[in-house]
Amino acid sequence: MKPEVSDILAISADQLMAGIMSVQAPHYLQGATAIHGLLMKFAAREYERGADIRAAENADIRALFAELGGEVRDTALKAELAEAAVSRDASLTISSLDASNASLRRLLIALHIHLEEHGARAAEKRVWQLLKTMASRRAMPLF
Repeated sequence: MKPEVSDILAISADQLMAGIMSVQAPHYLQGATAIHGLLMKFAAREYERGADIRAAENADIRALFAELGGEVRDTALKAELAEAAVSRDASLTISSLDASNASLRRLLIALHIHLEEHGARAAEKRVWQLLKTMASRRAMPLF
């Protein structure tokens, strides 16, 4: 689509915020409009990077499952991890990536619990490193 959705949202947000701030509007209206404009800016950024973030997270979680699967003692969990490690996202739509991500995160939690219960500290540290990377990747700079 030309212009891109992210550009439309950013330009609209700028015009919305500039327009309301230039008139003598009640403070509530100015504040509400400013918040909506800011949300549009965030939506524009998320549009641009949303699929990339989710696809990278899903790939990283799968790679961790392949890496740590050998440390798992529970045969059912080990099988689930092996299956998830070779799985693929159905498509690159945000909803599909989110569905895969939710399923992978549930399994990541189960893995983390298992590692913690069995004292696998090095493997547990790898899970924490991944979680930190994922949080950093999703961080939204204000400007």
